[in-house]
Amino acid sequence: MSFLQNIISYFHKYFSLTSITVIDVIEIIIIAILFYYLLIWFRRTRAWTLFKGIVVILVVVLLAAIFNFNTILWIASKTLSVGIIALIIIFQPELRRALEQLGRRSIFRGIFFSSGAKKLRFSDKMVEEILKAVTDLSRDKTGALICLEMNVGLGEYEHTGIVLDSVVSSQLLENIFEDKTPLHDGAVIIRDERIVAATCYLPMSASRTLNKKYGTRHRAALGLSEVTDAFTIVVSEETGAISLALGGHLYEDLDTGELKKRLLDAQAGTIEESLISKIKKGEKDHDQSQSVPEEVDRQ
Repeated sequence: MSFLQNIISYFHKYFSLTSITVIDVIEIIIIAILFYYLLIWFRRTRAWTLFKGIVVILVVVLLAAIFNFNTILWIASKTLSVGIIALIIIFQPELRRALEQLGRRSIFRGIFFSSGAKKLRFSDKMVEEILKAVTDLSRDKTGALICLEMNVGLGEYEHTGIVLDSVVSSQLLENIFEDKTPLHDGAVIIRDERIVAATCYLPMSASRTLNKKYGTRHRAALGLSEVTDAFTIVVSEETGAISLALGGHLYEDLDTGELKKRLLDAQAGTIEESLISKIKKGEKDHDQSQSVPEEVDRQ
């Protein structure tokens, strides 16, 4: 009975409603909001995968403490301080990006000023401008690489290029990718209906299943789709064919109608359900296969 009484007294001491003050409620709300946005931040970056690995390690340490695995506990205690420093180093790009976003945005805006309607990612005008640019680039066989940022930030790739911060227009996109111009090489990154940077370098796909005939432009688009949820449009320099890299897959030879449908899906936020689910199941989208392109593009 003494053990049961200790448990009851513990709950009365720390969880009694009579001991909760207004300050405690405010603290709980603040901590809950911070914890919520911390989880959202982890979920929308590549830090989420690393975070899950850390959780596994913590579970192992917890089990070691329960079953008195002294050796494991000793190793964990000796590596704790070093581990904290290692985490800061590992998450340094994500932490920097999170602090930048915290300085630019108000985290309470979405809580207290939500309209209730689902907001589109970008406007119809931006869709039409991108479609017109891609159509003209395809007709003229001008190579292009256009990346639309979705949930996962592309800040680390944005910093490899030249900052523009310009309104999205077909004329500007066509001028950027015009051959022999200073900005034609590399990728354009679009965020929040702004062309934030051009001549950006993207991670090349390391997949061994890719045929060696894939050009660097397509490899870069596919590589970005393997590590982020970016919506990347590729125009072949040799054939003018339009391709889309998304979710680790490359969908080739799209016509403008199909590309518009994909853009509208991305605009409404339904691209995750309509396409990502197919990618996870390994399904092919319509009759588009991942055949090897004939051309070898430059990035």
